[in-house]
Amino acid sequence: MSHDQASATIVAAPLPAPLRGSIRVPGDKSISHRAVLFAAMAEGTSRLSGVLDSQDVRSSIRAVRALGAEASLEKQPDGSLAGTVTGWGGRGPSQPDGPIDCGNSGTTARLLMGVLAPWDVRVELTGDESLVRRPMRRITAPLMKMGARFLPEGRETLPITVCGSRRLRAIAYDAPMASAQLKTAVLLAGVFAEGVTVLNEPAPSRNHTELMLPEFGVDTTAADRTASVTGPARLKACEVRVPGDPSSAAFIVCAAAVRPGSSVRVEDVSLNPARIGFVRTLERMGADVSVCRTGAAGKEPYGVIEVRHTPDLHGCEVPAEKIASIVDEVPVLALVAAHARGVTVFREVGELRVKETDRLAAVVEGLARLGVDAWEEGNDLVIEGRPGLRTPSGAAFDSKGDHRLAMTWALAGLCGTAPVEVRDFDAVKVSYPGFLFDIERLAR
Repeated sequence: MSHDQASATIVAAPLPAPLRGSIRVPGDKSISHRAVLFAAMAEGTSRLSGVLDSQDVRSSIRAVRALGAEASLEKQPDGSLAGTVTGWGGRGPSQPDGPIDCGNSGTTARLLMGVLAPWDVRVELTGDESLVRRPMRRITAPLMKMGARFLPEGRETLPITVCGSRRLRAIAYDAPMASAQLKTAVLLAGVFAEGVTVLNEPAPSRNHTELMLPEFGVDTTAADRTASVTGPARLKACEVRVPGDPSSAAFIVCAAAVRPGSSVRVEDVSLNPARIGFVRTLERMGADVSVCRTGAAGKEPYGVIEVRHTPDLHGCEVPAEKIASIVDEVPVLALVAAHARGVTVFREVGELRVKETDRLAAVVEGLARLGVDAWEEGNDLVIEGRPGLRTPSGAAFDSKGDHRLAMTWALAGLCGTAPVEVRDFDAVKVSYPGFLFDIERLAR
């Protein structure tokens, strides 16, 4: 592996051996953000462990400190963060000195809108050049119905100033898309609103918020496509243990599925059904993959994902209602589909156009560099697999600053037949800083 520090370009060369052994991936990013934010909202001191140490989660930690919470989270020998967060509780967040910079973290920005909405504060939220292009209207629209204001009015992207109100109204809201961030923002505002706040969605999205709020003492209902909270309520400090991140595990699992001779166990990983859609997709492709639950952290199930190399993968169709559960894994699943026999179709993946970058266009363009036919049909992504795919020599990819793309294109070289170059590989620090180290350790 060579690494050019100036432009953070790496050369990912084929691994010397199959991936074998057991591994733990870093803490779940979605659960880590929520643990930090909910503890900051709570009365008293919460103890957190297993928290992901990445740029995104550090954005949330910095944000709650700026708003008056005390967060002392220290790096542990395993690379995770653990420690305490003392929240602002009933007095609410403090007015910060200046804008809050959310970095690359859409979760930080969108959830903070819901956190701040019920209080008399005016807080400007901003972010890096990628985040300030991402859509925020989906979050501000329902919060405005509840009585919060956002300036400048009608603004669709950051920077946005949240003008909260202590007189929020509970609402019943039909969300236009399945989005855990939208749902969470509305529920967090609803905790402090008078009455029952209900959010209905067209397809199920991640339910970490509904599983965690009761741990902090807030009554929450969680059903297949609807969730509600009854306010006004108070969050009380608790203990949160964060399991491993299934989205990070997906890169290890997909690598083992396509690299001949591989056999890997990913341990202590979240097995939340809304998050392991990638396992079901791999099963549909004929991969030898299984999950085994070993326990629960609060209401979050965790356990082991086992995978063995599968020589004869075949294409499959992933229906629209399953996309919310694999939205972050589509790039790496697309790479697996490139190795499979036949055609794979991901239905209704238009949401990928507004992620850290236009992931849909990036996947089509990247697969073309590998000599694989892939195209967009409306909002569907279609990939024509090439069993026995050989990596063209001299292939070069650009992560476009997107952590999921950086890891996907690195795997094209690591699990392929020739080295590839990946530009701006440092984007992986957003979610999985030790990714290369972990993959190389399994291939010894």
